[in-house]
Amino acid sequence: MKKNTSMIIQIAATYSGTVVGAGFASGQSIMQFFTVYGAYGVLGILCSTFLFVWIGTKMMILAHRIKAFSYQEFNVYLFGKIFGKVANALTLIILFGVTAVMLSGTGTIFEEQLRLPYQLGIIISIVLCYLVMTKEISGIMFVNSLVVPMMLFFTILLVVKVVRIDNIFDIVGWQNQQLYNLKWFVSPFVYAGLNFAFILAVMVPLGSEVDDESALKWGGFWGGIGLGFMLLVSHFAMSSKMPEILQYDIPMAEIIRDFGRYFHVLFLLVIYGEIFTTLIGNVFGISRQIQSLYNLPKSWLVLGILLASFLISQAGFTSLLTYLYPLFGYMGLILLIFLAVQRMPRD
Repeated sequence: MKKNTSMIIQIAATYSGTVVGAGFASGQSIMQFFTVYGAYGVLGILCSTFLFVWIGTKMMILAHRIKAFSYQEFNVYLFGKIFGKVANALTLIILFGVTAVMLSGTGTIFEEQLRLPYQLGIIISIVLCYLVMTKEISGIMFVNSLVVPMMLFFTILLVVKVVRIDNIFDIVGWQNQQLYNLKWFVSPFVYAGLNFAFILAVMVPLGSEVDDESALKWGGFWGGIGLGFMLLVSHFAMSSKMPEILQYDIPMAEIIRDFGRYFHVLFLLVIYGEIFTTLIGNVFGISRQIQSLYNLPKSWLVLGILLASFLISQAGFTSLLTYLYPLFGYMGLILLIFLAVQRMPRD
């Protein structure tokens, strides 16, 4: 029982940590997909939480039952041989794009928050990522088990220090203008689709390698609930600072800055850790996909992936996130729909 509980916690932490990347931890994607819509963003977050619990768990169990080595086998099973190849190509593009956003996010932390060179943050992240990749899935789960509890700690701190019940459902004039085009209604599905598109890289191999299906079910459930909790609190915290918080690349760090230098630096480490967990997850998924097609040396393959992502990351964090995330979200919607209607094979 103790071993089962430990595995559930690791799965939940890995699930949450893979989703809580640059856009989530920094607050940028939450602001773009939910907070700009005021109180309607709460409805969107509740919808996304339901999808994280349901579809995320289903993804892992399906991967477990078909024993998928990478998302390539998973997509072929889901979409068929012909469209599966198209889905694999799109997934690879999404993973490369999100990996570039992650690297760019590490550079932005160094530049905007620490007043250090942008490129220094990226280079340090590349070196650390290469080292963790030597441990594969066990290394990813270990890093997430360290970082996610710290993110939960700061989420609870925000509840105590920032969130105020009396104004959390307020909608100001400029937010009302955002509601007329009905993007607020589509946003939770696009946001969930985006995340499912790039967590495939980690959650499919994880679902395949974990022997206990019940651990996957409970890990997916608690991982999804944890994501919903962190989404809501971050949304409420940023809503209390609107609209001035819109000017920052890492809005959550600006909110934590009011807690004092110690908490601000510690939170920056947590944001960095969350970005890093998504970075290593994406690199792991891309390398597995390419290895399933070509027999290439793993070390050189990882370096090649990181170099390609480094080149894309030079476009800048906010620019990449603003344009790539919504685009990838609409692409991920296709995956979400197919997963929702897919019948589960017998165990």
